[in-house]
Amino acid sequence: MNYEQIIQLALERGFYFPSCEIYADAPAGFWEYGPSGVSLKNKFMDLWRRELVRRDRMWEIDGSQIMSQSVFTASGHLSSFADPVITCQKCKSIFRADKLIAEITSIVVPESADLEQFDKTILEKNVKCPKCKGSFDNAKKFNMMFKVGIGPQSEPAYLRPETCQSIFVDFPRLYKTMRGRLPIGVAQIGKSFRNEISPRQSLLRLREFYQAEIEVFCNPNKLNEMDGFSEIENTVIRLMVDDNTIKPVTCKEALESGMVPNKLVAYYLALLVEFYQKTGIDVGKSRFRKLGDKEKAFYASVAFDFEVETTIGWLELVACNYRSDYDLKSHGNVSKEKFEVLDNEVKVLPHVFELSMGIDRSLYTILEHSLREDKENDRVVLSLKPYLAPIHVGVLSLMKKDGLAEKTEEVFSKIKTKYDAFLDHSGAIGRRYRRLDEVGAPFAVTIDHQTLQDDTVTIRMRDSMAQERIKISDLDSHLARETGFP
Repeated sequence: MNYEQIIQLALERGFYFPSCEIYADAPAGFWEYGPSGVSLKNKFMDLWRRELVRRDRMWEIDGSQIMSQSVFTASGHLSSFADPVITCQKCKSIFRADKLIAEITSIVVPESADLEQFDKTILEKNVKCPKCKGSFDNAKKFNMMFKVGIGPQSEPAYLRPETCQSIFVDFPRLYKTMRGRLPIGVAQIGKSFRNEISPRQSLLRLREFYQAEIEVFCNPNKLNEMDGFSEIENTVIRLMVDDNTIKPVTCKEALESGMVPNKLVAYYLALLVEFYQKTGIDVGKSRFRKLGDKEKAFYASVAFDFEVETTIGWLELVACNYRSDYDLKSHGNVSKEKFEVLDNEVKVLPHVFELSMGIDRSLYTILEHSLREDKENDRVVLSLKPYLAPIHVGVLSLMKKDGLAEKTEEVFSKIKTKYDAFLDHSGAIGRRYRRLDEVGAPFAVTIDHQTLQDDTVTIRMRDSMAQERIKISDLDSHLARETGFP
């Protein structure tokens, strides 16, 4: 299924839709989740907490979305967090230089390349404005942070462009009050804000978006002393090698061959793969791509992007950055706060390895990898993992008369507080099944005349369409077994 079909599903089944869509002046790059999307998103985040945060006893915080100017002076965002833009001399339209060059010429110029490289490529390839065929001014840098004014004096502050900075500035207090011991992960889920130049493709490039970030604070002298490495050493990760081929290797093989730098990095790459396997994304279509010097973020010394193949190309879902001591050292220098900690009685400034996950992009990819057309049975099916489905079970009456509606509502009331259930009395039963298939509900329970006689119901499975009779008293245990996290 392709991008347009995912958008149609999202709009028609309440997954997501444009913000302020009833108004002509609604800005691009802002999308809202409907009931189905919120349910899917919350379950995705619950799985993330279960598989990553709680597994390694990480600390989760919830930081402010507006932060002081000093934070971003120290972090380098005020000076370095910028995209290359070009302006048409004729119609004054503004484009992101690297994206436009790639679309028109298929040449990839890294976004962090020198501005002269963009100008040279535009000149050599005769790149013109797609709107009016005009020529472009020289490329410039555009800082993507949203500036806000606080209080009557409008003191400068910024909406955070990433969730991790509050983790860094909170680190001294967290380490002291939580009795920290390296290595330790600190996690945060929340919204970030980037003033993208030309956001498009719904959830794939947003100005307001969700991130799930983990910052692992570690002793740089002990990166190969990971207690949990033996648990994942045989986990297969797909690494992109120099000739652009993808090589599946175990974490142990990747470490021994030098494809990953140390056990700590290998461990967290493996956890990512294991997590995404449980989301329903086809990890056979994934890769870890090591970034070159021109592609890495300004704070990263080593970086891998976890990317997944979709119908619109490879999507980056997680940025895996070894940030070394860049952040703690920078904040320490500006704030004069002490960021060193004791590790076995030795004072050390921790290094940081980061897993920065894009939730919105992940949800899009889950939808695309799960949506299929069942031509044999003339239906569209969203084959989500049962524990991620927005609706766990539809509860349907065969008809509204003869006491079936009342019995259906009785069954619904028994399960509605424990499961995401949907009550439906109206329409042909086949059409109701199809609607549930499209929204990803793994089960449908139908109450019919036999239910009134023996307290059994028909339960239908979404993927196989198989049906069986079970007792109402067994319904709770059946749903619990099938919809619980693995």
